[in-house]
Amino acid sequence: MTTPPHPTDVVIRTYGPGQVPPLLDTLADIWADAHPELLDNPDAATAGLSVPALHRQITGHLKHPGFTLATAYTDGTAVGFGYAFPCTAAYWFGPGLLDQVPEGARTERLMGLCELAVRRPWQSRGIGTRLHTALLTAIAPAWSSLLALPSNQRGHDLYTRLGYAYAGPYRNTPHGPEFDLLLLRVTPNPAQQHGP
Repeated sequence: MTTPPHPTDVVIRTYGPGQVPPLLDTLADIWADAHPELLDNPDAATAGLSVPALHRQITGHLKHPGFTLATAYTDGTAVGFGYAFPCTAAYWFGPGLLDQVPEGARTERLMGLCELAVRRPWQSRGIGTRLHTALLTAIAPAWSSLLALPSNQRGHDLYTRLGYAYAGPYRNTPHGPEFDLLLLRVTPNPAQQHGP
């Protein structure tokens, strides 16, 4: 078995919405490799956690201004990706949670982080952190938020290390699965705070 390369051998590239459609199959393959437990689970498919649902989700999100995809490559092969876009608090949190999040998350620049996936052999090597950093750099939000399944312990461990905190339960649809809504107050880069 070949040992995956050290994270310094991984290159992160960012893409705008017009560059994403040719990458959709690759992104879906990474997602499937990162979430094998969902592939043959009919409940997951019913809840919208499937490769076809991912295609629809990404395609639907391409319309958002500021949409950014970050992809990790090693030796020319994509091993991870994440995507996000700036959005309003009303859009992201919905009426049920809008009044429960901190005021800054409602009034300052907010990034909706929609996916962050790394192929199994490359997990726990800092690639997810680097993808997250690339998205924060590109979008420059004051706050970031995401949804995670409560059962996704590996994901929760990463998001905790990145500084996210639980903000409440969230459902995309009335009968869909309950997600954990996670929220991060982004610490400004000192260079951004003080200028040149």
